Amino acid sequence: MPSVSFVDSLFPADLPEPSHWEQRYPPRGLPPDAMVTRFCPSPTGPLHIGGIYVALIDRSLADAARGRYLLRVEDTDQAREVPGVRDQFERAFTYFGLPPDESDVIGGAYGPYLQSRRAEIYLSYVRDLMRRGHAYLCFATREELAEQTAAQQAAKVPTGYYGRWAIWRDAPQSKVGEALAVGRPYVVRFRSEVAPGERISYVDAIRGRIEFDANRNDVVILKSSDQPLPLPTYHLAHTVDDHLMRVNLVLRADEWLSSVPLHLQLFDALGFDRLQYAHIAPLLKLDRGNKRKLSKRKDPEASVDFYLRAGYPPEPVLAYLRGLINGRLADIPEAEALAAPIRLDECGVSGSLVDMVKLEGISADHVAAMSGVEILAAVTEWARQYDPELAEVLAAEPDLAVRALAVERDGVDKPRKDLRKWSDFRAVYGFFFPQLFTPVTSLHGGPLENLPAEVVRAMADSFSATYQPLPDAQEWFGQIRSLAAENGFAATPKEHKARPDLYHGSIREASQIIRVALTGSTRSPDLYAVASAMGPAEVRRRVAALAAT
Repeated sequence: MPSVSFVDSLFPADLPEPSHWEQRYPPRGLPPDAMVTRFCPSPTGPLHIGGIYVALIDRSLADAARGRYLLRVEDTDQAREVPGVRDQFERAFTYFGLPPDESDVIGGAYGPYLQSRRAEIYLSYVRDLMRRGHAYLCFATREELAEQTAAQQAAKVPTGYYGRWAIWRDAPQSKVGEALAVGRPYVVRFRSEVAPGERISYVDAIRGRIEFDANRNDVVILKSSDQPLPLPTYHLAHTVDDHLMRVNLVLRADEWLSSVPLHLQLFDALGFDRLQYAHIAPLLKLDRGNKRKLSKRKDPEASVDFYLRAGYPPEPVLAYLRGLINGRLADIPEAEALAAPIRLDECGVSGSLVDMVKLEGISADHVAAMSGVEILAAVTEWARQYDPELAEVLAAEPDLAVRALAVERDGVDKPRKDLRKWSDFRAVYGFFFPQLFTPVTSLHGGPLENLPAEVVRAMADSFSATYQPLPDAQEWFGQIRSLAAENGFAATPKEHKARPDLYHGSIREASQIIRVALTGSTRSPDLYAVASAMGPAEVRRRVAALAAT
């Protein structure tokens, strides 16, 4: 084993001792049962909706236990960092109302909260491990490691860097010095002291007691020295950070389960108290009858930005995710589901299926319970970023927007539920606004092409010339009924069916002429309510445009 003085020569002379960091980041003055949780996204790609899924558990657990919830960005893999992703983290957590108590943006006494700014801290602990023989320099090249893997496969033994295959594990100090003298790049590896066949067990906060083979690999804990600033791997970084930030529960994806033996080794070797791990099952998608992990590469709904761009209100998304986490929360009112504490012992271990149809139904119910003024404010805020033209229209026509939103919503037992997210607003309500609606001026290929053009024009011309905005719905519709009779339409579909040669159609077809003129479609909300919301001038303008075709 290299001497302490030799190890120290590899590090800056003024590098603090671990005791310095222990004093700088003392135990938190929190109640004994307080829970300190953290969410640690990596800026190597867009945030997965599973990140919100985990973060809301972290937030709920910390709040319920009078603790703290941290956001720490794990940016040690800087070569793969995607520009703008850090901004997405802030945007997403703000939108979903999950701000951390401490982060690089908010600040906090246990920062920095970017791992790339904690390099000096990690080096202190790497040096300490090397001094005590728990870590060593490894100069093995990629080619050598590849050859070693091939040899292990040929020998039908487990692959990895361990035992006699760990070629630099027991290298004499002289050989290490020679490699340093010629400038060979190196990594630092953790020295695993595990007997053949040794097993360990630990209690997972979600999965209960689990038993593993102990880790025997000498894994890399500090990346290559040929980088401008050698940074640790996740294994060492999270161990040091969670200890110094006084985290006592780590909730993470179940893909990290196999790393538990190594991480417990690191806690022990560093002299840290072990913390509690909780490994959450993944979010799943049903694909051709089979379940698979929700993938950012394959599934648009896997990205948090999908929900922001589409304009899903945050409350139903969070309520839905909470129902996936704890099934009891899926069957209670939204407000109760959002307020109820999450329980780790009710988390599933087999994965939760994300059903976008169900989410849209929950979101539609949420929007249906909002007032028109509340919807207008939310749509406008969303549109400022994602649909500037719509934002301008709503700012110019707020009264019209509120009247439109009242159609078949205000004062009815079963309000319409065709608005599920803010990006639906154009399709559902856009026709109300002159700025967003193109008057129907052609019958070819349109919904009225089966009616004679002269009949359509005559009906539209009569209506635009005589229209009155009557306050009673039946009286208002009577105008269409009278004009339909004058223009050759039967009073009922039954009469038309009995004498099709005598009529152009029935009152239904006559009404469709006015409906298409006002909305551009044969399907719309109640025609009287639509016309009342638009106002008489706009009604006359649109019907006159059809009459002029």
